[in-house]
Amino acid sequence: MFDYDKKVEENRKRNEKYIKEFEKWLNEKSLVKKTIRKHLNNIDLYINDYLNYYEITKVEDGMSSVYSFLDGWFIEKCLWASKNSLKETASSIKKFYQYMSENNYVSEKDYKDMCSFIKENMEEFLEQVDAYDNGTYYDIF
Repeated sequence: MFDYDKKVEENRKRNEKYIKEFEKWLNEKSLVKKTIRKHLNNIDLYINDYLNYYEITKVEDGMSSVYSFLDGWFIEKCLWASKNSLKETASSIKKFYQYMSENNYVSEKDYKDMCSFIKENMEEFLEQVDAYDNGTYYDIF
């Protein structure tokens, strides 16, 4: 196993703790199982695939990568990307970092800033989905 692969695997194992705690946190919010499963799948994609894709990023540092994930990677790499799935994924990321904030893994200020950032840029993210779907995505750049 290459050193990079080993570090990715170590980061994934480290993330298991957060995923398990997040699942417990979602259950305490009395969400239905289907919604919990969707949030967990979305977060697994973000923290275990995306945050390890270009360079290995700890989940605590992952809020700074939300823009590039929602504005590009998710749209380009996920065949199921749609306006609805992008909104759901953004919602999962906000919920996950709310849990992280409530447990003092990240600062409340950073969490609130990230939520504001997502809200302020959601229209742009949705436009990118449209551009990708109609073949003009790469014309934007």
